[in-house]
Amino acid sequence: MELGLYTFADVNPNSPRKGVDAAERIRHLIEEIELADQVGLDVFGLGEHHRPDYVASAPAVALAAAAARTKNIRLTSAVTVLSSDDPVRVFQQFATLDLISNGRAEIMAGRGSFIESFPLFGYNLEDYDQLFEEKLDLLLALRDNEVITWKGELHPPIHGRGVYPRPLQDPLPLWIAVGGTPQSVARAGALGLPVALAIIGGEYPRFAPLFDLYREAARRAGQDAAKLKTSINVHGFIADTTEAAADQFYGPQAEVMNRIGRERGWGPTSRAHFDMARGPTGNLFLGDPERVAEKIVVAHKIFRNDRFLLQMAIGQMPHEQVMRGIELYGTKVAPIVRKALTGASEGAKATA
Repeated sequence: MELGLYTFADVNPNSPRKGVDAAERIRHLIEEIELADQVGLDVFGLGEHHRPDYVASAPAVALAAAAARTKNIRLTSAVTVLSSDDPVRVFQQFATLDLISNGRAEIMAGRGSFIESFPLFGYNLEDYDQLFEEKLDLLLALRDNEVITWKGELHPPIHGRGVYPRPLQDPLPLWIAVGGTPQSVARAGALGLPVALAIIGGEYPRFAPLFDLYREAARRAGQDAAKLKTSINVHGFIADTTEAAADQFYGPQAEVMNRIGRERGWGPTSRAHFDMARGPTGNLFLGDPERVAEKIVVAHKIFRNDRFLLQMAIGQMPHEQVMRGIELYGTKVAPIVRKALTGASEGAKATA
């Protein structure tokens, strides 16, 4: 199982120094990716958002900067909001990232959990589902063909045009990101594409049937089971002690969840909710290295997942605490998990 991190590169949305804060957050982001590479983690993902509380509106650009300063870690979007982007440009950007990184780029495509990008780029929210379905079809065609002829309803047709550069990896890895919608999971399975499931609430084992649905949809579509891959993407944090991890993570994570909750009509969270969520079956993977490793191994037995991604840099987490968490993840958690799953502390490294 591949072990990694993802983030949206949070910033303070109320800061009067937006440019200064964004520059600092980008510097910290590159340092986080560098350290993740140095301590032997397999994957780093960067989400795309178009809001004042996140700096990562152009993941491929930031990941390219990290590619030049890393050697082994795979670099992926988490996610690319494909519905409001141009698949041709998405492919070109990540093909370029793949060349810069010497074959370590991936695309994680999704419909997006926020809607800001749709009016920003002139798309109608009434076309939410059709936009994603059509643009995913185009992106797959671009991935599989150097010269493409393609026609859709919402995107202009392409007649016999070459799309360059071509990536080093053939094919360029493409994952589908889902938030728990069964139809989305089944679609990924029918297409034979890897699927990444975000779990940010509730008891995590209850999401396991979605992967059963994914595998069954792939089987019914005649997809090669050997090509199927799954990831669970969760919130959590690692510190030297479980108490420190909880105390450090609660404030920033609660502030983010409450801010989003006010927009979406959720009730407010509390320390009691937080403490329940970090229990054995809760959605938060948080604690000292041994506790987090044990929870990852138990989750793997339930999901049989090929990848595990942890979002630690959420909200206004102090940079030094995030860096310590990454260090513990790579040097303490990962060896325990790899040994439990493979019998060797190194384990299998990431492959496309």
